[in-house]
Amino acid sequence: MNDRLKIFGIIALLGFMAGVIAQLTADYIIPWLMVVLPALMQVRFVVAGLAGAVLTVVLVSAWAYFSRNRDRP
Repeated sequence: MNDRLKIFGIIALLGFMAGVIAQLTADYIIPWLMVVLPALMQVRFVVAGLAGAVLTVVLVSAWAYFSRNRDRP
């Protein structure tokens, strides 16, 4: 039971961090990119797609790291 609580806590922490990163991206990075690269950033779904892809890769990488087989070297 204790191991399950640890895993749930880690997943909750990762979800919280993903939410914070998404909010910071929406508040600061996207407006900055729209000023720096106006032609590319006219389509906001491109930025949303890139942010989603990055967050997904980070979360899956963290999940794979934390759920690896501890018996193998």
